[in-house]
Amino acid sequence: MSVKLHIKKGDTVIVNAGESKGQQGKVLQILVEKERAIVEGVNMVSKHTKPDAKHPQGGIVKQEASIHVSNLQPVDPKSGKATRVGRRANEDGKLVRYSKKSGEEIK
Repeated sequence: MSVKLHIKKGDTVIVNAGESKGQQGKVLQILVEKERAIVEGVNMVSKHTKPDAKHPQGGIVKQEASIHVSNLQPVDPKSGKATRVGRRANEDGKLVRYSKKSGEEIK
């Protein structure tokens, strides 16, 4: 069963819980089945890699780990602070997401 999520790929989000609380970044990927997202520069982990064509030396690589979507909130386009998301129909009758804080449309 698919769940409708309040964030999309490309959104700027703020982390509101966990080790990375307060950090802000752009959503790189959404894992819908797991209800998780990968956010740029947030929840960094060290991954031990074997030597391969990409990393001939191998070693330890820092990369983003996924974070649960319940710990993320979109950034309000006007104030730059965290906001909740609502959905309403625009002039064309198409559903668009908007910021509950300012009423501004989230693109």
